[in-house]
Amino acid sequence: MLIALTGTPGTGKSTVADELSQRGHIVVRANDTIGPYIIEEDIQRKAHVIDTDRWRSEFSQQEGIVEGHLTHLLHADRVIVLRCRPDILKERLVARGYHDEKIAENMESELLDVVLVEAIEEHTPEMIYEIDATDMTVGEVADMVEGIMTGDVAPEQGIVDWLATCADLL
Repeated sequence: MLIALTGTPGTGKSTVADELSQRGHIVVRANDTIGPYIIEEDIQRKAHVIDTDRWRSEFSQQEGIVEGHLTHLLHADRVIVLRCRPDILKERLVARGYHDEKIAENMESELLDVVLVEAIEEHTPEMIYEIDATDMTVGEVADMVEGIMTGDVAPEQGIVDWLATCADLL
């Protein structure tokens, strides 16, 4: 089974993936696989532009967890979208040293459910699991991911509505 662990930058993907790796799960970092698919550098956004169609078609991992903010585009058996309240996300991105425009871009992406919507466009609902990790510990999120992997957690999406609960951030 291939699990895509995805979400806006800062939602906790890498930290949860570290915990899952420590628990013995196979974890691949999407960033370690995209090198050959970088087609240019977006200097203004300080980001790689990736040929996602080619990356997706040539991605060969068959089992384990693949972590990254584009992994929902892969052919996966289950897609887990981590979510984080935008004000907390902002704090995390500031701590990482992101510049203001990148912080605003990622907060907007999280507010507008961009990753979740893209996942829904690529996969059927029974494959998508949305987790609001804002107030959860890393261990709790990892436990939930393991529950998804074993089939003990039901698919669920549409549980987060930041526009309704965080309108003051707009």
